[in-house]
Amino acid sequence: MADRALHVELQTPKRSSEDIDNDLLTFAGKYRKVLEAGWTVCVTDNPMGLLSYGAMETIELLGLPVEPDRLMVHINTFHPRKELDDILGAFKAAGGRHLLVVSGDGSQRLHRLEPDEIGIACAAVTSVELLRYIDREHPGHFRCGVAFNPYEPQDAELEKMKRKVDAGARFIITQPVIGRDDRLEGLRPFGLPVTLDAWMSKKLHLLSECVGHEIPEGAPYDPMENLRELRRNYPDYGLYLAILGFKTQYPLLPGLLAEDAGGRPAGRP
Repeated sequence: MADRALHVELQTPKRSSEDIDNDLLTFAGKYRKVLEAGWTVCVTDNPMGLLSYGAMETIELLGLPVEPDRLMVHINTFHPRKELDDILGAFKAAGGRHLLVVSGDGSQRLHRLEPDEIGIACAAVTSVELLRYIDREHPGHFRCGVAFNPYEPQDAELEKMKRKVDAGARFIITQPVIGRDDRLEGLRPFGLPVTLDAWMSKKLHLLSECVGHEIPEGAPYDPMENLRELRRNYPDYGLYLAILGFKTQYPLLPGLLAEDAGGRPAGRP
């Protein structure tokens, strides 16, 4: 997986969908578009604690191609061990390698993985323990990444990152970044590839829920301009597009990516 490439997040249909056939077709169309563009597909795992179809379950049901270096699957701690093993086994059997390992969003309908299920002594299973379990059960197979939240108190967040790196993290994907964030400097000592989440929705209340940090709903925000700014400010980092509008924003991406650092079409004075 090229860490500097564009990563596009896709959500599988919810289990509660009232039009599952249409939702599956929509997912398939987006999945193929991202692959055809040469970018990386990133499939979520029950985002916001909402029970959804699994990544490999959906991909296999639709007969979609698995390109190992252009597919990343999220996996979190809200699965019983058997289900967790089935997810990892199916992804491995399909040739998948890249995982984003997160603690995840829970809900009353989702089972929280218990320490005794995976034979690790700890108070609660977090992404750190999940990383260790994956490496123990599938040594050397998966390339695992982890999340970084710049909105949390940084001493604790960077200490947590150290434990993630010690447990085997190979790359970092941030929570949404707007413009420039000096807290990203704290990641440099880890020496890992960093990909920045570029929030592509204008719905700032959803962003507030995502990062656990209050952002005024009336604050001016242009997702495409923020994407340009992130490219200018962090040319060596990858970009992760969450909540991308495929009808309005997706067609604009090739032109934006062709611009140089000054916002001009590449090759023009």
